[in-house]
Amino acid sequence: MSDDVRKRLAGLGLRLPEVSPPKGAYVPAVRSGRYVFVAGQIPLTDGELTLTGRVGAEVAPERAKELGRQCALAALAAVDSVAPLESVVRVVKVVGYVSSAPGFTRQAGVVDGASELFVEVFGDAGRHARSAVGVEILPLDAPVEIEIVVEVAPPRDGDAP
Repeated sequence: MSDDVRKRLAGLGLRLPEVSPPKGAYVPAVRSGRYVFVAGQIPLTDGELTLTGRVGAEVAPERAKELGRQCALAALAAVDSVAPLESVVRVVKVVGYVSSAPGFTRQAGVVDGASELFVEVFGDAGRHARSAVGVEILPLDAPVEIEIVVEVAPPRDGDAP
């Protein structure tokens, strides 16, 4: 990747948010070799949950898709906290959890909010394997949670590992 990733974000009118402090006994992201594993990200605005409720009941699917995109942006910020965003080689895996009302079956459309952002930012390198899972409830009553795995380039001489 290159500095183009930050230009693409700016061109989309986006900026990386601050990495949210963990809400439990974990860290937002861990780099292991050429991979960065990002903990599940929920939609936060200024450290507070953007919206609560289940998709298909209190939260419209279209709004949940926007929240999935917000989670994806937070996931990129978490990546950037342990490896420069410019070093991302590809988005490998995305798992999306959707707090779903009984009978709601369009989880894939909600998680598309995250998937589409990764393609907009990284092009073909943003295409990934994915799971979209419907659950009864998520932490803090969040409507959606996104976790990702990305591959990064090895550190160059002089870079921190």
